[in-house]
Amino acid sequence: MQCEISVLELWIMQEEESLLTFPCQFPIKIMGVQSPTFETSIVMVARKHIPNLGEGSVKSRTSKTGKYLSVTITFQADSREQLDNLYRELSARDDVKMVL
Repeated sequence: MQCEISVLELWIMQEEESLLTFPCQFPIKIMGVQSPTFETSIVMVARKHIPNLGEGSVKSRTSKTGKYLSVTITFQADSREQLDNLYRELSARDDVKMVL
């Protein structure tokens, strides 16, 4: 059985884990093409992973051209696993262009 992760990837993961102490306040920014349902659908996904997400935790901003929307969600992250699962689900969406 071959290892599917490189030494560099493993090192980066270990370094990232050591930078965060849980629980912590964590902002995640999701960018996609502006649509009437983009923000709502992103918040619905986030609520699966962040059950106590408050309405004041979500901020949106339209790009200068009006083509894109960024949604920033700031929440209390309880674990690395929670962050990874949220990131994976958001990144897998067709309407999401980038997750930071």
